[in-house]
Amino acid sequence: MARYKDEQCRICRREGQKLFLKGSRCFSDKCSVSRRNYAPGQHGQKKAKLSEYGTQLREKQKTKAFYGVGERQFRKYFEMASNKKGITGENLLQILESRLDNVVYKLGYGSSRAQARQLVNHGLFDVNGKKVDIVSYLVKPGDVVSVRENKKDAEIIKQNVEANAARPVPAWLEKDAENLSGKVVRLATREEVDLAVEEHLIVELYSK
Repeated sequence: MARYKDEQCRICRREGQKLFLKGSRCFSDKCSVSRRNYAPGQHGQKKAKLSEYGTQLREKQKTKAFYGVGERQFRKYFEMASNKKGITGENLLQILESRLDNVVYKLGYGSSRAQARQLVNHGLFDVNGKKVDIVSYLVKPGDVVSVRENKKDAEIIKQNVEANAARPVPAWLEKDAENLSGKVVRLATREEVDLAVEEHLIVELYSK
């Protein structure tokens, strides 16, 4: 899958809000959105009025960047959301929240979603006692995500556990700090998604 490899802070500046793509940097004075809260590029400080399509596209691009998902995968999730009962936009966000890399990040075992993806890719986590190295794996209620036994002493895990000890864990997850694991109590609700997005605009974009 194609991955955006340019400066991550440019994405946040383009969207005009923090997407927390750089871990602890996003909470520091070094955050580019705090220092230069305008779009990157030569004409970044000029406020251009977006068309209806442009507004819808920006919401989609912002959501893709937030979760680190490519276009093909994102469209697949939209089709899944459309086929589920309920509101399509909310279903889409619920599916994105259920990705294994997002769960690892939410539990505090990754400093950012990007790092969480890397750690999952490198085989540091089990789901229900079995190694899973697929970042797009979708967890279900009752699933237990844990650091693999032979990886619990890994320096990166120790650093993240210490650095993120005070980070709140969403109510749909239950963290076991002692055993470096977490349980999916239920799927996330719309109110528990910490991304300022108007998901109905994404639905309108794909429905054209």
